[in-house]
Amino acid sequence: MTYKSALIVGAGSGLSASLARTFAKAGMTVALAARSAAKLAEFVQETGAQAYDCDAAKRDEVEQLFADLDAAGRTPDVVVYNPSYRVRGPLIELDPAEVEKTLAITAFGGFLVAQAAAKRMLPRKEGALLFTGASASVKGYAQSAPFAMGKFALRGLAQSLARELSPQGIHVAHFIIDGGIKSARRPAEADRPDALLDPDAIAQSYLQVLQQPRNAWSQEIELRPWVEKF
Repeated sequence: MTYKSALIVGAGSGLSASLARTFAKAGMTVALAARSAAKLAEFVQETGAQAYDCDAAKRDEVEQLFADLDAAGRTPDVVVYNPSYRVRGPLIELDPAEVEKTLAITAFGGFLVAQAAAKRMLPRKEGALLFTGASASVKGYAQSAPFAMGKFALRGLAQSLARELSPQGIHVAHFIIDGGIKSARRPAEADRPDALLDPDAIAQSYLQVLQQPRNAWSQEIELRPWVEKF
């Protein structure tokens, strides 16, 4: 694996933290971006990562993030887009402003981040763009239209970018996380210890995709617990 520097956008205490630890152990320098970088202090100390404030749905903040990384000598050759936002409810009761926010964070931000990253990867003809999807990427659940709209759009973005950028040396992959992820707020049940996805195990799958030779690249990976219905 030739990748040296990773950026995780939408960082938090769940999957992003596992990704940061996994990438750091693999020898990559790690940058974390979140709307509030202060909440990332624990993971900064643990992984040696640098944390940056960035609202991924705002063009000026995304551009500033990448400019700051360039100035620090941390221009990423791996970028993970992990933010999402959701609002639930019956169609006729949904607040249009909340729906707009869902689309902006879940999908439009993915475009902004991918565009900024690709501008830096294309001259080198090398890099990786990884997008985190969900069950909603392929299934629109009742009373969850905004999240399905956002995740469907993110999946479409990933497919389009893979067809455009892969022949130019940039590995684009979309991960469908089809199931609940274990966390402190959502612990595993004693009688069903493997019924939730382990974020560390998910992170290993991201790393394995980065280690693929370019004559056998994956564009989409589905991950789910063995008991998950699909």
